[in-house]
Amino acid sequence: MTDEVVSPFAEDEDLDAEASVRPRRLADFIAQHRVRDQLDLLLRGAMGRGTPPDHILLSGPPGLGKTTLANIVAAELGTAIRTTSGPVIERSGDLAAILTSLAEGDVLFIDEIHRIAKPAEELLYSAMEDFRVDVVVGKGPGATAIPLDVEPFTLVGATTRAGLLSGPMRDRFGFVAHLDFYSPADLDSLLHRSARILGVPITAEGAAEVAGRSRGTPRIANRLLRRVRDYAEVRGDGVVDHDTAKAALKVYDVDQLGLDRLDRAVLRALIESFRGGPVGLSTLAVAVGEQSDTVEEVCEPFLVRAGLLARTPRGRVATDAGWLHLGKTPPEGRGIAAQLPDLFTRAENTSP
Repeated sequence: MTDEVVSPFAEDEDLDAEASVRPRRLADFIAQHRVRDQLDLLLRGAMGRGTPPDHILLSGPPGLGKTTLANIVAAELGTAIRTTSGPVIERSGDLAAILTSLAEGDVLFIDEIHRIAKPAEELLYSAMEDFRVDVVVGKGPGATAIPLDVEPFTLVGATTRAGLLSGPMRDRFGFVAHLDFYSPADLDSLLHRSARILGVPITAEGAAEVAGRSRGTPRIANRLLRRVRDYAEVRGDGVVDHDTAKAALKVYDVDQLGLDRLDRAVLRALIESFRGGPVGLSTLAVAVGEQSDTVEEVCEPFLVRAGLLARTPRGRVATDAGWLHLGKTPPEGRGIAAQLPDLFTRAENTSP
């Protein structure tokens, strides 16, 4: 028996591959056509006037291209980009140091901006509106506010939970866009582009198979493409065709709908352990050995969007489609349909 040799550079290679397939211009950005056209107008208008464009807020689920669009904004403007994230900015002084180091026209990208600390958020208000920050020196009655000018810049904020943004913060963005999940056709085009960049021979059927299991998310599509490429090079002839993609995704536990091991574990526990529900989130999380936040934020959004699970006031419920996806026959009077009469009754009893 020989020891398995794992390259210490494997993760770096994946990161390099991810960066290489990201588009660098709006013209190369696939899908999000409405957002792309609106952003193009915003940038062209600002460049024509010779002024930085309005601040931009991008919202949507993870993996849809918010970071890529932020870098594209800087590339289209021909300026530098400074990248940080909301959880990193814990004090207003941290943000002031970043803002005062920006050059005129630079782009400041703050990922997960809804998690920025409140003192830093309040400091950001004056920087966004007046390009000025007030740094407080000292404490108590002897404290002094020193105003510092900030070069005109464009803030690009990204968030996966737009509802957690405060009203004053949201109102200071001149352009707000929501990114939607990609269609299978858009993912197919994206996979062909990524395959060309990575030098991976891929057939139309192979791309369609990977696209259909990518959950409408380009980040997942590119990740699956790299794993299918590995399978094709090691166990195949190097070409990603339909059979190769199907066999590779079976090895990596990705089924026809794009569910992975954890997704199926949640659905199986709901159906086999709790007879389809309803069951509370914490109980369901314990059943699969995961944290409640992981089940709620990682698994549930796609299971609900795929129509396999539903949230009701009484708990999580497996739909008929969820039963059928596991090859089981939904019992009579179970599933989400069984909850509807009870919900209507409760609504009538509580109505004035």
